[in-house]
Amino acid sequence: MQELQPKFTTVKGKWQIIVAESSEKKEWNLKREVELMPSYDECYTPTHPIIMNILVWNSRGVLKPNFQEYVRELVRVHNPAILVIMETRLGGERAKGITDRLPFDGAIHTETIGYVGGLWLLWNFDLVEVVQLANTEQEVHVEVKVIASNLYWILCAVYASPTSAERYILWENLIKVAGLHNKPWVIAGDFNEPLLGEDKFGGRPVSISRSLLFKDYSDKCNMVDLGFSGPRYMWTNRKDLNNLIQERIDQFFTNPSWCLLYPEARVTHLTRCHSDHCPVLMEAVPKRVTHLNRPFKFQSFWLSNPSFPGVVMRAWSHTRNLSASIEKFTNEATQWNKNQFGNIFEKKRRLMARLNGIQRTIASNPTSHLIDLENQL
Repeated sequence: MQELQPKFTTVKGKWQIIVAESSEKKEWNLKREVELMPSYDECYTPTHPIIMNILVWNSRGVLKPNFQEYVRELVRVHNPAILVIMETRLGGERAKGITDRLPFDGAIHTETIGYVGGLWLLWNFDLVEVVQLANTEQEVHVEVKVIASNLYWILCAVYASPTSAERYILWENLIKVAGLHNKPWVIAGDFNEPLLGEDKFGGRPVSISRSLLFKDYSDKCNMVDLGFSGPRYMWTNRKDLNNLIQERIDQFFTNPSWCLLYPEARVTHLTRCHSDHCPVLMEAVPKRVTHLNRPFKFQSFWLSNPSFPGVVMRAWSHTRNLSASIEKFTNEATQWNKNQFGNIFEKKRRLMARLNGIQRTIASNPTSHLIDLENQL
């Protein structure tokens, strides 16, 4: 079988990928990236407590009605500096039309392979500077500078082809990249291959030959798996118990240089919804949770409720000074809102926590009842 050849992009004298017309040779050619990027010693300033979140998510198509709303919710809750969306199934001007409406300033799109694939890398200018180095249908390589520090590193976003032959080309490219630099490096995305036997539940056993090839690539790239917290499997085929398959195939890998920059980095499998893949969050510097009293906020939808004028009347019906009346109204309206509407955000948090707990249990001890309950929630 003739070896499959990817298409490549060259950007402003950075990395080039040159593919020979024949199937005998394909090479990464090093140009000027060593001179253009600072040395590792200049990158290594680990004393900066910089919040740097990266979120990767296989969306299984971006034309679904709730896609954009869900991305905005992920941004609101997790504030990612970089978002990688995989299997978008959309490229070209249509892809740009969607990313222009998302809460990010910069975007890189790869082309789809027919109606499958598609990889987007999105970022915000106030958090990071991103310079594109090279891309193919399966990978996007960028140089990242964290704005609030002097930290530079390389990020490779991956959507590995479901086809083994094409995936082999990706492995070869990543090994070549490893030989081009000694910079801090992150590889993240959907690798479409379980690394270990315990990374899969149900279906055919993990292919030993393919998993060994995957392991060999990660070793040659000097990469380590950052691990995870949350449900073990981040992909499911959503079938009944007898046909259920679950896998851990979306991962974060880093080299030791990057680990020195962010020794407390943490990866979390978030609650799965809106896709058969869960979003995977990497927090380079995990945040400390603080609980602050939220200021009072008037909600315009209160005016549509017929009982709200009574709240206003009770607050202002007695003779008191302005500050006392405002305090009375604030307390009355807050309690009224709680009784009338409840805290919809708290309700959603409880629902997501329940769903997350069910997905954790399904990963270790699936039952038909839990599968049905997950679908219902």
